[in-house]
Amino acid sequence: MAASRLFVAISARSLAAIDTTLTLPQLRTLVVLDGEGPVKLAALATALDVNPSTAMRTVDKLEAQALVDRQVNPDNRREVLLRLTPEGAGLVERVMDHRRREIRAIVSRLPADQRTGLVRSLRALAGAADEALTGPEPGPAERTARSI
Repeated sequence: MAASRLFVAISARSLAAIDTTLTLPQLRTLVVLDGEGPVKLAALATALDVNPSTAMRTVDKLEAQALVDRQVNPDNRREVLLRLTPEGAGLVERVMDHRRREIRAIVSRLPADQRTGLVRSLRALAGAADEALTGPEPGPAERTARSI
C-alpha cells in the first residue's frame, strides 16, 4: 500500500507541476487514449473500468479543454472515435516525463544493490499483473460468484 500511495502521489505531483486544472481521472483518460489510439466510447469506458456515461462526461470536459476530439469513424460513419489532440498528446508527454524524472531521482537515492532488487521485483510484479489481467475469461460460475 505504501508503494501504491507513493506512485499516486508522484502522479499527482507530476500533474500539478504541468497542469493544475486537470484531475487524476482525466489524466488517466488521456493516458489510455495515448496508448490505445483512436477508440470508441465503449472501448474507452472498458479500459478505464467505468460506465460509458462516466467516460462521456470525462471526454466532454477534456474536449472543452481541446485535449480530446471526436471524429466520425471512416469505416462506419455511425460511430465516433475519440482521440487525443496534439495538445492532449503533448500534455501526456510532459506529465509522463516529469513523473519519470521524479521516479528516477527517488530510485537513484537507493544503494546499487537495492536498485537492482527493486527493478527485478517490479518487473516480476508487472508480469504477474499482466498475467492476471490477460488470464482466461471466467466461466459462468466464477462470474456469478464475483457479482455477489
